[in-house]
Amino acid sequence: METADVIVIGSGQGGIPLASDFAKEGRKVVLFERDVLGGSCINYGCTPSKAFLAAAHAAGRARQAEKLGIHAQVNVDFSTVMERVRSIRDSFNQGVSKRLEDAGVKIVRAEASFRGERIVIGGDVSVQAPIIVINTGTSSLIPDIPGLAGTPYLTNRNFFELKQLPSRLLVIGGGYIGLELGQGLARLGSQTQIIVRGDRLLDHEESEVSQTLAQAFKQDGIELHFNSEVKQVAYTDGVFTATLNHGEKLEAEALLVATGRKPNTKALNATATGIELNDRGYIKIDDHFHTTCDGVYAIGDAAGQPAFTHVSWEDYRRLKAILSGEERTRSDRVLGYAVYTEPQVGRVGMTLEQAQQKGINARSATLQMLQIARAIEWGHDLGFYRMVVDNDTDKILGATLVGYEAAEIVHVFLSLIEAGATWQLLERSVHIHPTYGEALPSLARLLYSN
Repeated sequence: METADVIVIGSGQGGIPLASDFAKEGRKVVLFERDVLGGSCINYGCTPSKAFLAAAHAAGRARQAEKLGIHAQVNVDFSTVMERVRSIRDSFNQGVSKRLEDAGVKIVRAEASFRGERIVIGGDVSVQAPIIVINTGTSSLIPDIPGLAGTPYLTNRNFFELKQLPSRLLVIGGGYIGLELGQGLARLGSQTQIIVRGDRLLDHEESEVSQTLAQAFKQDGIELHFNSEVKQVAYTDGVFTATLNHGEKLEAEALLVATGRKPNTKALNATATGIELNDRGYIKIDDHFHTTCDGVYAIGDAAGQPAFTHVSWEDYRRLKAILSGEERTRSDRVLGYAVYTEPQVGRVGMTLEQAQQKGINARSATLQMLQIARAIEWGHDLGFYRMVVDNDTDKILGATLVGYEAAEIVHVFLSLIEAGATWQLLERSVHIHPTYGEALPSLARLLYSN
């Protein structure tokens, strides 16, 4: 058995920079990775999905330009679209490998598991270290639907290996993965149906978000089945048949399962080093990422942190600071995120309901996209901007933006909230006309009459 200064398990967006930084400082670092380097973001998450959506939304915008007087004939070369997606993914992946090797990290390409207190084994390598960081991420949660196992269904893991455009697509799940990829294939030419267990899309968001996206999806020709569950799946002669709880049968050449995530912790044999998991298999950590085993830390979504790349990367910065003696905690920054449908959803901080549930005397203001000059001029008039403020302090608490490039614009609110700014500061700002950002001071101005 060899010894090291630091062991990192998993090469996600938190584990990679941690391993690299420690190695550059002269420490002996061993990184275990059972799969491709780079984790979900680079290989089957952010990078390929956004490269894919670049093509899909370009096609969708061209088709919807009719209201501007532009009549376009859109011809999609799907194989070229997907080759581009895979080439970008592969180039990013190669960059990760070079970064780790240049830093001097020893990479063990094997599944890691604990064999004693702070002892990790993978393949024929056994290592002990005083500091271990777990960054194993999550994977698709596959529902136990009769007939599903053994069929060539899609998840976000194998979706980007598609070579041919399926003429018809069924999506199980109304979360962001199913919505992004489902709308993407619809805009590239697949006849798409989405099966949602509840009564709305993105059920963790405000109801107006769900309503707006449902309207947008219908404009793309997507059929939505709410309050529906798949009770049986059959696959015959290249066609999936999904039987719903009310008896309806849906058919398609492709089936995308996007029903949630599960932590990649089962193979860790966590109890061997005294690590406790919760009832869903996520690693229990305290506010400083420490597990129930001294010297072992966990970051990212395997530890129940919000499942976003930027959160995992910030977890790396937090944990590195903590290990250096600085005072940081797992939730010491404002959380923002986005959904890359069209229109996009940009979220930061609290909704009005969340603020009120915390006992805060809060109120909100909402501005419809139809009231924004740039949105009218460009034909992107579906959506709204909403801001939540504290009545007692006037501080901005949160924002929900649904509209064109909302994922970019929401950063204005993220910085304002991080700085503890009031809505009056935003109202006094002079934003450029005509832009989408110009609407933000106008949104704040509504609070004078609210």
